[in-house]
Amino acid sequence: MARDGVGVGMSEHEDDGGIDAAEGPAGTDEHLIGEAEKIAVALGRMFPGLCEVVLHDLRDPRHAIRAIENNLSGRSVGDSATELGLARIEDPGYPSVIQNYPNRFPDGRPAKSTSIGIKNAAGQYIAALCLNLDVSVLSPMTLALSNLVATEAEHREQPLETLRGRNARALRQAVEAMAAERGANPRSLGREDKKALVRRLHEDGHFDSRDAAQTIADLLGVSRATVYNYVKQGGI
Repeated sequence: MARDGVGVGMSEHEDDGGIDAAEGPAGTDEHLIGEAEKIAVALGRMFPGLCEVVLHDLRDPRHAIRAIENNLSGRSVGDSATELGLARIEDPGYPSVIQNYPNRFPDGRPAKSTSIGIKNAAGQYIAALCLNLDVSVLSPMTLALSNLVATEAEHREQPLETLRGRNARALRQAVEAMAAERGANPRSLGREDKKALVRRLHEDGHFDSRDAAQTIADLLGVSRATVYNYVKQGGI
């Protein structure tokens, strides 16, 4: 768990050299790792049983694991660093974040992992926060959801019906939305734009409702006969 209180009251214990050694680089590193430990614990408790969160103290690679929440890998506090941890120790230029890479737990379950390296002020890696998501738990859910939302292929291109309301309000909203796409209001549209709008309304099934043609005519500022002419000129 996080080591709270690190550095509290240290200003009262200065030695002859000026500042207590605990306030030097080692003390600062310990503070950073302590703060990272709080994050590890909080993340783990956010996703119980689903995401393993491990904090590695890279200052001691042989006993690197400082905290582990939702232990899905069977490791323990005090276990050694992984290959990524060793790579960061050897190379300060190693990527600080490696995200969403495929991984696997010791029992074979697939995992999705993210590793975040933590550097001190000197640019040295001192810790790594690692998240290992158990995707084996989610895969069946993903398949179930895919099956749930799937539709028959033969009906995907041309819907058999639309589910919008066919009342005057819905028609008005459709006309205003189409006009807005052209940066105008319905009455200010040019003749060709009005033709295109009427044809689109016809294709979308808006003419199925009673008095639709008259409603469209009123919105566009044309006659009912003009609306029907626009439909005929479109070859519909």
